[in-house]
This record gives sequence, C-alpha cells and structure tokens, in this order.
Amino acid sequence: SENGTRCVLSSSSEFPEGFFTPQERKDGGIVIYFIIILYMFLAVSIVCDDYFLPSLEIISECLGLSQDVAGATFMAAGSSAPELVTAFLGAFVTKGDIGVSTILGSAIYNLLGISAACGLFSSVVSRLSCWPLFRDCLAYTISAAAVLAMISDNKIYWYESASLLLIYGCYILVLCFDIKINQYLMKKFSPCCACFTKAMEENAEQQPLVGWRDESGPLIRQQSRTDSGIFQDELDYSQLSTSLHGLDEISEDHPNVFTMPEADMKRVLWVLSLPIITLLYLTIPDCRRQFWRNWFMVTFLISAAWISAITYVLVWMVTIAGETLGIPESVMGLTLLAAGTSVPDTVASVLVARKGNGDMAMSNIVGSNVFDMLCLGIPWFIKTAFINTSGPIEVNSSGLTYTAISLICSVVFIFLAVHLNGWKIDKKSGTICLVLYLVFTVLSILYELGIIGNNPTRVCGN
Repeated sequence: SENGTRCVLSSSSEFPEGFFTPQERKDGGIVIYFIIILYMFLAVSIVCDDYFLPSLEIISECLGLSQDVAGATFMAAGSSAPELVTAFLGAFVTKGDIGVSTILGSAIYNLLGISAACGLFSSVVSRLSCWPLFRDCLAYTISAAAVLAMISDNKIYWYESASLLLIYGCYILVLCFDIKINQYLMKKFSPCCACFTKAMEENAEQQPLVGWRDESGPLIRQQSRTDSGIFQDELDYSQLSTSLHGLDEISEDHPNVFTMPEADMKRVLWVLSLPIITLLYLTIPDCRRQFWRNWFMVTFLISAAWISAITYVLVWMVTIAGETLGIPESVMGLTLLAAGTSVPDTVASVLVARKGNGDMAMSNIVGSNVFDMLCLGIPWFIKTAFINTSGPIEVNSSGLTYTAISLICSVVFIFLAVHLNGWKIDKKSGTICLVLYLVFTVLSILYELGIIGNNPTRVCGN
C-alpha cells in the first residue's frame, strides 16, 4: 500500500490475453466480446434446461429428495461448480486472498440479485415454506461467520480449513434428517408457525415435488416433504415424473433436440444456438431419453463441467469488456464479475421458479452461498495439509468488519422480505430484492472506492 491506499491485482491477470489489442477493442472490437457474452448466456441456459435440471430431477426422485433439499445440495453444487473450479485453477492463491469484492459481491448478488430475477422474470407465484429458508439462512450465517473469523488474523491454518469441511458435513447431515427435524420443529413451535399453515397448504397444492406420489396425510406430508429422508425405502420407478419439462410418463421418449420449434422467435434462437446444441448433444447423454435414462449421474457431472467452462469464458469476456469501457476494478468485482460467475445459479433458479418450485429456487440461492463459502476449505486444506505444510496461507482480510455486517444484513433482509411478502415469490418480492440489491451494491462500491469508510484501493501497477 502507498499512503494508506490498498493495492489489488487486476481481474484480467487471472485470464489469458484477449484476441484484440486494447486499441482494436476501442475501435469496435469490443462488439465481438459482447456477442460472445450473449452467446455464453444462451449456452448456459441450454445446458441448464436440457441437461442439468433433467438430471437433477431424476437424482431427486431416486434419492427421495424434497425440492428444497435437492436445491440446497445437488443443484447448488452443480451450478456453483465454476467457483469451485476457479478455486483450483487459481493455484489456491487468488481464492485464498478474499477481498470485499470477491465474497461480498457474489454473496449479495446470489441472495438479492437472483431472488429479484426469480420474482421479476417468473409469471408464476411460488409459495415458500418457512423451515427450508430458515435452515439455509442459518447455515449460511454460520458458514460466513466461520470464514470471517478464520481470516481475521490474515492466516489460514490446516485445522481451520478442515473445520470448514466439517461444518459443511454437518449441514449435509442436517439435510439427511431434514424431514424429522421439520416435523419436530412444527410440533414444538406450532403456535409460531400457525400463520404459515395456509401458505404451506397452498404450496402443497400448487407445487408438488417432481416424481413424488400424491397421497393424503398430515400437513407436512401434503408439503411433499415426508415420504422419506434422503433415501426412500420403496422407489416406484414406474411413476417417475419429469413435470418441470412437461413429461407425463417416463415411458414416453423426449423429442429430439434437433426438432425445430414452431414459434418464429424460438426458431431464430434455435438456429443461432445450433452449434452449441450439436456440441452438447455429442458430449452429454440426454437422460430425458429412454436410452440414456440410467446415465443421469454422468449427465449431471458433464453438464456441471460444461457450465464451469462456459462461465469461465463468460467471465473472461466480461472482464476484458469492463476494462475496455474503463469500469473500475472494484466496481466490476461487485457487479459484472459477481453476476457473471453466478450466471448458472441465476438461470437454474429462474427456470425452476417459472415452474412454481419456489423452495428449490430459494434453497439453490442460499445453498450455493453455503457451498461457495465452505468449499473454500477444500483448496485451503489441500494446500496447508499436503502442499505447503510449513506454514499457514496468507490472506487479505481488509474490510472484514464491513463484510461481516453486509453479509449478515443481506441474510436478514432476504428473510424479512419473504416473510413480509406472505412467503411467496412474485413481482413484489422481486422488486423489493432488486431495491435492496441496488442499495447494498452502491454502498459497497462507495466503500471500495474509499468514498465512505477508510478503505481506498487501486489496481497494482497503476
């Protein structure tokens, strides 16, 4: 630092050089970058809609997962694969150096930005359950507090990184017994939850879990959350349903991806996306088709890998475009890069919210943050326990207090926003989350630029 100004590395230092010189980009080459960015958005939506979500449906059915548990585990892990891959590709250093832009920007965008997108871009009003949102918000608060406490001394030791993995393991354990815990809490605190009874009954009627049988039972069973825990004792594979994609029976084969849509606009998008459709068709087994039905785990893993690769290119293009337009690094980290790395989460959450699966969408939003925060422990643990055992990892904890306050406030605000809106996702909740996101982002940018607080930054070498 010089004269109290913190030096941060340029985002472009983590990516290869662009295929145009800075002057060529200013002379019009930046248009090519924007075309690639839009095409990457289209590619992510195709991967999620045609491969990632269908595989998730079958996984959920086979393991007997409720939609919120599926969203907090497999969906969160798959859509957050870019962050985990980046942690390893960055040689454990770039992810270890946690600044306000890295954690704060992506965390607040995931919580408020994606929630706003789900409300504003969905024509279906999705009902939410109290327990899943409370469970995931509590897990995220604990994980964020653990990470912030560990980096408070600017050092990460092996036992600290191991404790992050332990915390995430406990979170998964809670999800394994999610049904029983939910039943116990409903009985214990039924007076407090009475106000949510009507909402949960409507939720059960409007958004039954994919693949779950409609049976009469107590209130919680009507929520499609009590057939089992993680594993079902009796699996009725003949009744597998893929309702998110309009299939009534598993015996009916899905139309070929090369079938041209009837609507004119969809035909244009289909023609433009034909190269990526062909590439994905040749590399990912389509588990919606009868022949590849049992390959759903392969579909899930390969689609997650494709999501990571596409997101990497997307963030690379966004970084170069931002530099060409002269957007400050701190602003990019809190806005463009935060949104870019969270594109899979955004697309996946909006797609399931449009189908009325609100619990899955919200659990994916918060669960992705839990996955991002706690899985920082994987590269940290590998480096401190196996690669560099002589000492701890040095990290940057500048702005720790503001980060902690912002993260906690964002969790509280999203919970209150959903509660005040009657436990549903609609245009109103989307607008509230959008306003909150803009407020947090503006305050964070002002803090990063040193306008408020005492944390001025500059790009190293400038």
